[in-house]
Amino acid sequence: MAETPSPQILWAPWRMEYIKGAKEEGCIFCDKPKQTQDRENLIVHRGRCTFVIMNKYPYNNGHLMVVPYRHEAELDQLSAEENTEMMALLQRCARALRKICAPHGFNIGMNVGAVAGAGIDGHLHFHIVPRWEADTNFMPILGHTKVVSEGLWETWAQLREAFEKLAA
Repeated sequence: MAETPSPQILWAPWRMEYIKGAKEEGCIFCDKPKQTQDRENLIVHRGRCTFVIMNKYPYNNGHLMVVPYRHEAELDQLSAEENTEMMALLQRCARALRKICAPHGFNIGMNVGAVAGAGIDGHLHFHIVPRWEADTNFMPILGHTKVVSEGLWETWAQLREAFEKLAA
């Protein structure tokens, strides 16, 4: 009989600041795109009906989210155009991330509803998290410290440039 493999665990104790911290009023996925400060709001790319934003509390360097502009909590309520553009932007995210940080793979997914782990459960969004072989080491496991090798603003600038250079 085959042995059942142990589950892989992605530790992120630094996210406790997000979990326990004061939450902004309203919906950040509705409010941030209405503003023009893309760098400060970590918006990397704006599409026709969806946009790409960096996660302020990333699991790994380059953690992005693809989000429809329209506030919607139910996956089956997205339009065909929103679905198509979200998938195209996920592909573009993967190309941009491969170009700037050469990950070995990605975690890509959506948590639908609070019970499924959605931190912002009223507005659907996909996560794309770059992964590298052995990207979890002793620091987060023993020291509750995550080493992110590059600052948000430096990563934002590289991603913005990569998105501009990539064909849609």
